[in-house]
Amino acid sequence: MARLAALSDVPLHALAVAEARRLYREARLGAAAESAVNSPEVASIANYWFDGPANPVGVRAYRGLGSDPQALLPAVMYLHGGGWTCGDLDTHDGPCRQIANNAGCAVFSVDYRLAPEHRFPAAFEDALAAVDWVLEEAEMLGIDRRRIAIAGDSSGANLAAAVALALRDRGIALALQALVYPATDLRPEAMQAFASRAEFASDFLLDRSSIEWSIANYLRHESDAADWRASPMLAPSLAGAAPAYVLTAGFDPLRDEGRAYAARLLAEGVTATSECFEGQVHGFINLGGTMAAAPHAMYRVGQALRSAFRKVE
Repeated sequence: MARLAALSDVPLHALAVAEARRLYREARLGAAAESAVNSPEVASIANYWFDGPANPVGVRAYRGLGSDPQALLPAVMYLHGGGWTCGDLDTHDGPCRQIANNAGCAVFSVDYRLAPEHRFPAAFEDALAAVDWVLEEAEMLGIDRRRIAIAGDSSGANLAAAVALALRDRGIALALQALVYPATDLRPEAMQAFASRAEFASDFLLDRSSIEWSIANYLRHESDAADWRASPMLAPSLAGAAPAYVLTAGFDPLRDEGRAYAARLLAEGVTATSECFEGQVHGFINLGGTMAAAPHAMYRVGQALRSAFRKVE
């Protein structure tokens, strides 16, 4: 916890991007090393590359502990957090391992392009292309293309929600979209529209300045925020989207927009479960060594996925 708390002493938005990435990576790898709970053993790990929209995209594949090497497993596409600017396959290795074991599935973590070098919609395009690649290579990857889900945390959950809508529009049915403290509205007005944005604007691991820095890095210009691929909350319709499990944290500035997104899904006929881990901060799923709520949250994500996969069988 101390490693992540140190980020608040040297806020990422006050640093050059390269230094912010270094500190972000160092903090998360340090937290992961504090306990085996963060990085449990899995059956296997493999690294792949596919030709993305602009350049090769890396993917790390996990198979859950105890899974049959010959079985066609259900699959989860995972999109890491980090404000579209930081994070990589290593910083979110732990959550992917936990999901693979808890859901009894394969997990494919996507090393999408980062901002500001690659601004919107680069990350979205890479994430969508990764789903296409997994579907095309399902036999080689040992997965059941009928049982595919998408998941992510923070900015990764933003991408997951947007990709779920894009796949809906293409007639591709996902078993579930599992969104962990998602950013769903990138407009400046969101700072006033959601009470948690003001309530937790400072003194927590994610603050207002960090949110604004991340969005400024990601978007080409402010008008991009009105595009539903950047702000899924602004999609004309959520009807027909994949069933959702939305997890929020009680002391997170993104709490209310996550809840609002789940509520809108429900209002438009989509099966959605919203669960708030009260007393937790943004990023807590990476703190399994110090917060008992972290492995429990990952268990809940895994069980939501496992249940969704059963419904497809």
